[in-house]
Amino acid sequence: MQTSKFTKIAVIALVLLFLVLSVISCSTHTHTTRPATTTKKIPPGQAKKASGSKSAREYAPGQQKKR
Repeated sequence: MQTSKFTKIAVIALVLLFLVLSVISCSTHTHTTRPATTTKKIPPGQAKKASGSKSAREYAPGQQKKR
């Protein structure tokens, strides 16, 4: 009788140990996206084509009006 009680307790202890170790070993990964400010600026000619404008002057950095 003593050996059967001992084996039951040992099996329960091993199962609990396995469960505890598998819960502890879990990890989470977070993925971050790049901020919108790091996007590349497109050249004035490409911005003109995208907007359908006739002149690229409005999109050139030296031609921007300061408010």
